[in-house]
Amino acid sequence: MTMNSHPVTGARTPADRRHRVVIIGSGFGGLAAARALDKADVDVTLVARTGHHLFQPLLYQVATGILSVGEIAPSTRLVLRDQENATVALGEVDRIDVAARTVHAAAGHVDFELEYDSLIVAAGANQSYFGNDHFERWAPGMKSIDDALELRSRIMGCFEQAEVTEDDAERRRLLTFVVVGAGPTGVEMAGQIAELAQRTLKNSFRRIDPGRARIILIDAAPSVLPPFGPKLGNAARRRLEELGVEIQLNAMVTDVDYSGIEVKDPDGSLRRIDSTCKIWSAGVQASPLGQMLADQTSAEVDRAGRVLVNPDLSLPGHPEIFVIGDMINLDNLPGVSPVAIQGGKYVAKQIVREVEGGRSSSERPPFKYFDKGSMATVSRYSAVAKIGPLELHGFLAWVLWLVVHLAFLIGFRNRVITLLSWGLHIGDHRSHLNSTARWVYARQAIAEAQERERRDADRAVSD
Repeated sequence: MTMNSHPVTGARTPADRRHRVVIIGSGFGGLAAARALDKADVDVTLVARTGHHLFQPLLYQVATGILSVGEIAPSTRLVLRDQENATVALGEVDRIDVAARTVHAAAGHVDFELEYDSLIVAAGANQSYFGNDHFERWAPGMKSIDDALELRSRIMGCFEQAEVTEDDAERRRLLTFVVVGAGPTGVEMAGQIAELAQRTLKNSFRRIDPGRARIILIDAAPSVLPPFGPKLGNAARRRLEELGVEIQLNAMVTDVDYSGIEVKDPDGSLRRIDSTCKIWSAGVQASPLGQMLADQTSAEVDRAGRVLVNPDLSLPGHPEIFVIGDMINLDNLPGVSPVAIQGGKYVAKQIVREVEGGRSSSERPPFKYFDKGSMATVSRYSAVAKIGPLELHGFLAWVLWLVVHLAFLIGFRNRVITLLSWGLHIGDHRSHLNSTARWVYARQAIAEAQERERRDADRAVSD
């Protein structure tokens, strides 16, 4: 099936057809590019494997019951419904043909193909387990709505099981929560689990005291929040320790299983931490589409799968292909949403200049990132913020964090509901602590189903 709802321009098509732009990914970069092309004389097709735009920095608040899914993941189709030159396609891209200028994707059992004149690849990054992908079964990451809902069910399920078990050792294991990775996501997650246990769930159980739960933040690095510098890292560490979070640095996770993790200390000794609920936030790996592009062009990828792009965010020898966001390696730019947003807007501007203004791709100015700073919340009323040389922590940083995140949310309604949810959270109330066993076991069930399908397919071929 070939989608031709908008015709394609170029030497291969009639001159009266408009320039077609295909965008892969509905994250910050992809959506920013699509919206920046709103009034352009082009046809835009945005294809993504999910039907929503995920505000990923707030996923941990879904996992800990502060926000609902809808408040951080509006429908991409509804976001772009008033943009007449934009078409949204739900599907997972599994092949890009650089020579033919086509993108192949699948939506369930339906395959389709998109032709492009300009391609913007903004497929983001996945959790990295540094070659130990089997860890994912027992220590989910925090990259999708599915991850957040699964973790919420695992966290709440541990408290519920601890309430009814008669085994003291089992109860201790259930009430030990391990967060791997002391970057922003890990710090935010550890802080929220501590507040959930000590404040929200206080007096809600009869046989256990949730406040006595053990929360461990562990990292192979020597500091908390390394990109923020020692001052803010130490401030975050002090606040976490005030909340009762145990911080274990210079400790490398060597194994993860159902009942706990194995850790290697600097002296080479191994020790075990018994824990039912483990959360992984230790690293990221760019989308495999980056390697797919590199295999067909002269582009290279780094160890994390990020594409080494030209200064104009295009691929060497292919000015029609742009890569943005978490997928790029350029000037040590961080994998944060402002880089993706600015990259998306920059690329859209270059396409408009060339399609409508007759400019050549050789005239493109280099992409310049304006660093607006970095922020991470540690607990309510407490955050850290680094804005140029200015370093803030505590309440003022928290207020800045709140304002910035509200501004980045899409839709007035989502901003109002989120603000109300945060207001209720200040009063120790969380409205979204529901969980189900299906969320906990869905990952395992899907993996087993895929393995059965693979075996069936192999058997059919052999027969």
